Amino acid sequence: MRNYEIMFIVRPTLSEEDIQKVADNFKSTLEKNGSKVTTVDAWGQKTLAYDIKKGSDVYKSGYYFVYQVEASNDKGVKEFDRLAGISSDIIRHLIIRKED
Repeated sequence: MRNYEIMFIVRPTLSEEDIQKVADNFKSTLEKNGSKVTTVDAWGQKTLAYDIKKGSDVYKSGYYFVYQVEASNDKGVKEFDRLAGISSDIIRHLIIRKED
């Protein structure tokens, strides 16, 4: 079993309901592809260390989420990475494989 930590930042221009929908959709993406999300940690809105430009928008803050994930293979994590990279709702994401 492999352990991962996934951190992602949702753009702050969404409503709170939409922000939660984005987080839930990405959690279900992981689970549909064979990963188990063991912990969901919502940090809330934080000011970014530097401005992030995505498309024509510039963001100074975002909503942070951290997932602890267990997976027997990397299929779910790779799908999360692919979808987060093309999503306009995610302004940054980071996936770390933790040592066993």
